Amino acid sequence: MSAVVGDENPVERDARELSVRAARKSDLGEVSRIEHASFADPWGPGDFRSVLDSPQTIFLVAGDESSEALAGYAIALTVLDESEILNIAVDPAVRGRGLGGRLLDSAIDEVVKRGAVAAFLEVRESNVAARQLYRSRGFEELSRRRRYYRTPVEDALVLRLAMQ
Repeated sequence: MSAVVGDENPVERDARELSVRAARKSDLGEVSRIEHASFADPWGPGDFRSVLDSPQTIFLVAGDESSEALAGYAIALTVLDESEILNIAVDPAVRGRGLGGRLLDSAIDEVVKRGAVAAFLEVRESNVAARQLYRSRGFEELSRRRRYYRTPVEDALVLRLAMQ
């Protein structure tokens, strides 16, 4: 993580001050760092490269424009009129400040622009904070995938957002 000398760590700044933009190849190291800090079964570098190169995906990052440090990212996939939110993560240093919601809102805005009428995602049953965020944006529980997550083994709840 890099910071401007004499300035506060950009990742610790107020989430409202961070910009959300399309990811670039130069962001993949920071995205991987956030991924490994966030998940017990993280995506690998090749996973991020493949979604970055796919025209069907939306890959957004949030950070301070004056630094290479990132605070979070969101990835969504749109095919025809449906989207799937594949991954959202926020650096542990800035969780609870609204950045996850900004990233989710930005991803939803992008999938709507691409013609999606519904968005789906999976979330760990135990991830109460994420479930509250998704519920606040109108996602509803659709089904359960037993033993979907591997580390640790846990059910996933499949959620759906119908877009107007």
